[in-house]
Amino acid sequence: FRCAVMMFQEEFALRLTARPGEALYCRLSVNTQLLAKVDQLMKVGRNNFRPPPKVESRVVRIELRNPPPPVNFTEWDGMIRLLFNRKNKTLRAVLLTKSTIKLLDENIRTQRALNSNNKSMEDDEEKMSEQIIEEVVAMEQWKDKRASKLDLDDFLALLAEFNKRGVHFA
Repeated sequence: FRCAVMMFQEEFALRLTARPGEALYCRLSVNTQLLAKVDQLMKVGRNNFRPPPKVESRVVRIELRNPPPPVNFTEWDGMIRLLFNRKNKTLRAVLLTKSTIKLLDENIRTQRALNSNNKSMEDDEEKMSEQIIEEVVAMEQWKDKRASKLDLDDFLALLAEFNKRGVHFA
């Protein structure tokens, strides 16, 4: 489809169109806006239905972006899922958890195996991925930033920076 006009419950529609910094800004907002342009067309009151529902509704228009952005969607979703797990914490705090470092280490190992890079991993492999994360989040554009305040371009730049340094989220 090129364009879809659909009616949703108000909170869901507001999540689709939420902007950085708004309370309803979430993974759904980021992923939807990456792939499509979403506009709210009108509000539909509960009194327009019989029997009236307990929630308000909104009509939204969804237009797919053509061409879609050149991004690996599996990796994109992996990063977005990770960052929005705790959207109000700083990027550094989210990315430097033990579970995240372990995940990224496994991804680095897998990526090296797929690229036939048979060099043996260093003993302090975890420190290596930790160092990369520290370097990236210490950059001026990411310092003290939170996922809830970043826009699409920021997320794309962050993913590109990690990929450039050999860190992958899928």
